[in-house]
Amino acid sequence: MKRILTGDRPTGRLHLGHLVGSLQNRVRLQDEYEQFVMIADVQALTDNFADPQKVRDNVREVALDYMAVGIDPNKTTILIQSLIPEIAELTVYYLNLVTLERVLRNPTVKDEIKQKGYGKNIPVGFAMYPVSQAADITFCRANLVPVGEDQIPMIEQTREIVRKFNSLYGEVLVEPEALIGKIKRLPGTDGGTKMSKSLGNCIYLADSKDEATRKVMNMYTDPNRIHPTDPGKVEGNPVFVYHEAFNPNKDEVQDFEKRYRSGKVGDVEVKKRLAVVLNELLEPMRQRRSKYEENLGEIDRILKEGTARAKKAAEETMSLVRKAMKIDYFS
Repeated sequence: MKRILTGDRPTGRLHLGHLVGSLQNRVRLQDEYEQFVMIADVQALTDNFADPQKVRDNVREVALDYMAVGIDPNKTTILIQSLIPEIAELTVYYLNLVTLERVLRNPTVKDEIKQKGYGKNIPVGFAMYPVSQAADITFCRANLVPVGEDQIPMIEQTREIVRKFNSLYGEVLVEPEALIGKIKRLPGTDGGTKMSKSLGNCIYLADSKDEATRKVMNMYTDPNRIHPTDPGKVEGNPVFVYHEAFNPNKDEVQDFEKRYRSGKVGDVEVKKRLAVVLNELLEPMRQRRSKYEENLGEIDRILKEGTARAKKAAEETMSLVRKAMKIDYFS
């Protein structure tokens, strides 16, 4: 059975962008692949090193979101990154296979450096996280990586490192493929190009009914539309992007779009219907999450057992890596 590796940084609860970007594919594919889902706490510390408690507190929160969306721990191995030391060892070896210039040229890294305002004071750990992410993906020799569109440059960099390793040491590692969600990128509620925890423009999977409704009703729409009778723009309008992504009634969506363009429906009506759609989607997740919140010991058991399974896979890979690199002393 082929393998999947994917994961999330524990810097906060997961949101609808994560759902369409990767989580839906994880649930769908867990019967077809041997799936590893990583809670990437080491990666989270690259820009949260001064607040480790934040990372620690969110490990369980992310695990709860996994359970809520339907990831089955009996089918999927859920692991904590920092408890797999083989990943750190693999990262060190990969650092020799990539240049500093190449890492800093990575579009995802460039965007995040700009977003975080580092300027020239870039922490080395942060700049190098594409290399660490390559180790995350390859420690279990994953074939497929479900990601959002913004992570494509990271997967390509992993593929480059794998090719370089294999060309030097032999065909040991697997060159992974990326799998993009059905919605390439979900905009933020503020109209920004990306829903992001750090930008505060998210609808979280764990949001209450009232909170989700409030966020929908405050969503950015067409700024040039002053009155409900004014013709409105549908393209790029977050409310309609969300309808397209989550409203199963496509005839209704088309009707809204037609009437919106001709000034025959107001923002309030379209938003109210979107709030209903999203709450219908989120309610089963809230219920599943609530059951696990009542027994956090079960979450800890799932994480402990999943990490142990992942460590076994990592040890198998590292045995092959060390042998290929001629550093399997005394074995």
